[in-house]
Amino acid sequence: MSITFYYSPQSSAGRILVSLAELGVPYEGVRLDLRAGDQRKPEFLAINPNGKVPTVVIDGTPVFESVAIQIALGERYGVQKGLWPAPGSPEQLTALSWLVWGQVSLTGALFRYMANTSDYFPKEMHHEKQAEHALAELRGLLRILDDRLAGRPYVLGERCTLVDLDLAAMLGWGLMAAKIDYAEQKNLQGWLGRIMERPAIKAAMAQT
Repeated sequence: MSITFYYSPQSSAGRILVSLAELGVPYEGVRLDLRAGDQRKPEFLAINPNGKVPTVVIDGTPVFESVAIQIALGERYGVQKGLWPAPGSPEQLTALSWLVWGQVSLTGALFRYMANTSDYFPKEMHHEKQAEHALAELRGLLRILDDRLAGRPYVLGERCTLVDLDLAAMLGWGLMAAKIDYAEQKNLQGWLGRIMERPAIKAAMAQT
């Protein structure tokens, strides 16, 4: 078994770093300097033609796109550790739905809002109406997650999984960076607090 993990701080690679830490599997980390253009070097493009992080190489096979990486890690290493449902189970179908929802719908709305409001993006790119639309969409999605967590400690039920870690890694940073008030979402607040107290996620977030 071998894993090489290509990453850069303050990127979506943080989600994978959290999962690797929780899984406890050994890996070789390769930090790319995006400002220096490491992601455009021929040797990296041969692994990921998109020139983006995160990227992993598992036993010689490259995997890119963070949602694909999470699924690959879950199926290969997470089932035995109770961090991913068994392939073919009803729980796996639920896990796939919430994992992709988080990376596509929830993250998409959050970053559309930030693109139109945040200092991370040039002010000339900001658009008030687009920001309003993205915020309304984001608040609706947070309510969906809050409702999902009603009566259950984690997204899939009684046990924390890579789905929880992926969502929390993004929201733990994103809600603060975007200055989103989610005080009304009590279930989400409690869930996020539980996840962020896990030793593995604390260690991983300290590196991002």
